[in-house]
Amino acid sequence: MRKVELFDRPEAANPQVIVDRLRSGIRTNTRAIGITWVHSSSGVRLPIRQIADMLFESNRGRDEKERCLLVVDGVHGLGALEDSIAGLGCDFLCAGTHKWMFAPRGTGIIWGNDLNWARVQPTIPTFSSEEAFNAWLEGQTLAGPNTASRVTPGGFTAYEHQWAMSAAFAMHEQMGRARVAGRIRDLNTQCKQGLARMKKVTLHTPMDPALSAGLVAFEVAGVSPGDVVKKLLDKRVVASTSPYKVSYARLAPSLVNTPEEVDRALAAVRAIAGA
Repeated sequence: MRKVELFDRPEAANPQVIVDRLRSGIRTNTRAIGITWVHSSSGVRLPIRQIADMLFESNRGRDEKERCLLVVDGVHGLGALEDSIAGLGCDFLCAGTHKWMFAPRGTGIIWGNDLNWARVQPTIPTFSSEEAFNAWLEGQTLAGPNTASRVTPGGFTAYEHQWAMSAAFAMHEQMGRARVAGRIRDLNTQCKQGLARMKKVTLHTPMDPALSAGLVAFEVAGVSPGDVVKKLLDKRVVASTSPYKVSYARLAPSLVNTPEEVDRALAAVRAIAGA
């Protein structure tokens, strides 16, 4: 495994630089690129479609078995952005659904197209495909390529969580991805603009909505991220710290918030910063 630095500073992230740096990191023996759609550390949103197009060209001429796959962690994009998963151009996307989708904790999805599911070898008998389960009981080998249902793990499922998860997706579908994404974009733009105007606050999430989503990462001069979160909670504003080596305070305006609540959060940050 090798790591590629996609940008020097998150607030100055550039789509073309991100794509170029990934391109330069690909070697003839590279078999998969693993990236995060929206970074929980900084709020940077990667240009997945552009990366997928670049990788398509890089794979041109490769044997199918040697093709480099694009695998995406989509947990902070799914439910917050308008893009359809299939339209991103990635090979696999994995995402928990308890964040922006509002499904129960512990639920999630793995998406792949038919071609890529056929590349996967199931290791656990599934309960989602009667054909596959019966073949396992009889010790037989299934004919044809593998599918998503054949790869779904077996065991006793938390059906109440699956039903609640289905209700969460239905709620988003009823509201419409464009309306959901637009609401989250507007609230987060309001939040970023307010933070950017504060003298003792450094905004680390890009201002451009094309490079950000529902997370806003920032620092207050002279106050640790953990203390910022504690002081905000004292003012009844819920924030968090990014759990990484370089940590920032984070706000995440979502569908449950209003513009007035964003203003109240900004006022609380301003009071902490003394700005």
